[in-house]
Amino acid sequence: MDSLITAAARALSTGDIFGALNRIALREDAPALALRGIAMAQLGDLERAKALLIRAERAFGPNEPVARARCVVALAEIALVSRDLGWPAKSLAAAQAVLEARGDVLNAAHARHLEIRRLVLIGRLDEAERLLADLDPRPFPPASRAAYELVIAGIAMRRLHTEQARTALVRARQAARYALIPGLRAEVEAAIDILNKPAARLVARGEERLLRLDEVEALLATDTLVVDACRYVVRRRDVRVSLATRPVLFALALTLGRAWPGDVTRDALVRQAFHAKEADESHRARLRVEIGRLRKELRPFADVTATKRGFALAPHGTGEIAVLAPPVDDEHAAVLAFLADGESWSSSALALVLDASQRTIQRALEALAAAGKVQPFGNGRARRWVAPPPTGFTTSLLLPGPLPGG
Repeated sequence: MDSLITAAARALSTGDIFGALNRIALREDAPALALRGIAMAQLGDLERAKALLIRAERAFGPNEPVARARCVVALAEIALVSRDLGWPAKSLAAAQAVLEARGDVLNAAHARHLEIRRLVLIGRLDEAERLLADLDPRPFPPASRAAYELVIAGIAMRRLHTEQARTALVRARQAARYALIPGLRAEVEAAIDILNKPAARLVARGEERLLRLDEVEALLATDTLVVDACRYVVRRRDVRVSLATRPVLFALALTLGRAWPGDVTRDALVRQAFHAKEADESHRARLRVEIGRLRKELRPFADVTATKRGFALAPHGTGEIAVLAPPVDDEHAAVLAFLADGESWSSSALALVLDASQRTIQRALEALAAAGKVQPFGNGRARRWVAPPPTGFTTSLLLPGPLPGG
């Protein structure tokens, strides 16, 4: 490797993108193409970066497996940043194996790190933690150590382990300071800011207030019966019932939870659960059936009792009932939760992480675009959707992942 390539690589490692490009901008050899691709990625021109890295991978040829594997890892990172979550994980695993076999420990660890970040993003936290346990961060340079701690914090926030997340972010901040990369420091500070912003709305006894992540964690540790409209579950401490695939039952539970300690009329329940303008006898008959199903589901910690006007939710024992709602009152809050990271998303990637059909996501995006909350760019399969990051709240509770204790 010649001196210009070495100097350009060193400049990129410290965040000096233009210093690197000044040395290799006019070169067309494989190492220069690879470094230019990485530089373009750091500048945000992901399409050009991808094209340069593909050219570099081909130019290296079969006799330079380590260099080709590094290109594959860089392409995987671009795919992750551009939220192309359907990229072939097998290619990244093969590149990681080559790097490990040839002694390139740091780049092999980076490949593993990218796979972990993808798993976190799509909510497969158990798998992510298993892979993370195999990584030894001690030999990592400061930038890689900061990224490692950010992943730990991300998993902890998804699981609502806020103290663990805070500790990891302190370590990430220290590592980012040594890395001397402004973008990395900004990413760490943004993650720290999440812990200090409202993450959900608490609705109890007719009143509402915003909660931070640590306050949500504290609420779920009490005897309060929580109707969680972020995760579509009803829970009391470690006992929980998921109603994510039963929207009618969840709508009934949510309406009853909001009204507690009062009751809800039968007509109001019909309107909320069945979206009917007026309740007729068939609706009332169906309501009785669905209330019976809800009563069976909530039997471990609550009763659904009949009143003169309708029905009421009654927790076992002396506990309270509260509703945990998204910080924004929007029908498509879950879609906004992902777009709030400031990255560009395709409808297919959103469908993957939200476990929904692509057409459902497209309808949601079209509705949000009509309301001016998101903006598309590109056409056809290249179309991406973006939204400005929220300034007053965080949406961690809307992102996929198991609940605390799961």
